Amino acid sequence: MDETEQQISPQDGPPPLEGTPTEARESLPAPWALRDLLRFLAFVPIGFFAADILVSIGYVLLDLAQHGHLTKLKTANDPFFVLVMQTVFYGLVLAYTHHLVTVRHAQAFWPMLRWRRMTVGKTLACLAGGALLTITIALLPPVLPDANQFPLENLFNSRAAIFAIGAFAVLVAPFMEEIIFRGVLFGIFESQIGLRAAILITAILFGGLHVPEYWGAWNHVFMIFLVGLVFSLARGMSGSLAPSVFLHAGYNATMMLGLFLSTEHFRNLHALPHP
Repeated sequence: MDETEQQISPQDGPPPLEGTPTEARESLPAPWALRDLLRFLAFVPIGFFAADILVSIGYVLLDLAQHGHLTKLKTANDPFFVLVMQTVFYGLVLAYTHHLVTVRHAQAFWPMLRWRRMTVGKTLACLAGGALLTITIALLPPVLPDANQFPLENLFNSRAAIFAIGAFAVLVAPFMEEIIFRGVLFGIFESQIGLRAAILITAILFGGLHVPEYWGAWNHVFMIFLVGLVFSLARGMSGSLAPSVFLHAGYNATMMLGLFLSTEHFRNLHALPHP
């Protein structure tokens, strides 16, 4: 093992690195390759199919244990099935990403994803920045046509469902979506075609991820692209994954807080504004 490999030995958690964005880019253990993109994209449909199968099997076993007393799921519109499946899918993606980094590249996980620990003050500033971003997006005038209803609204069918969606949106989605877009994909595009292209492409892909949820509500899709662009800019300017994660968490938390306050603590579902 050479000196470089000794310096990047695996750690139990994100390393407390400090420095300028330039130094952060130089600290990358090894560049991502185009084959990593192909492998990752090939795994996504496999992981999604596996998650669907695993959760469906789990539901059947649970139904058998309850002697068939469980309410039959409408998987497309059942928020709990969707959330559990999405969580399992993200778990599979995280496991594959860890394999890709630690086995394929033989590198430490967090340095490869460019996570750099932040001070408490910077963390709070990013959370506040996410909250401000939510307010700014809400105040922007529409520039594209919007549908009155879109698929995401079908999941807001009970108070319990909204609480579950809120917990997922704040605790799971920011971490996993940022690992995928500003961790793996950003790192690949940055190493292959440059920083500016990585910022733009990951913002477009992030917006594309949410198109099925907001199908027909094109102004919402455009706003999500702008939000993703801010996250990608934070990743590119800081040289670290951490700011985009906390910006994302602050954005989602403020959005859910707004829904909570505007619907009498999720009791008046008819008062739900369009997300």
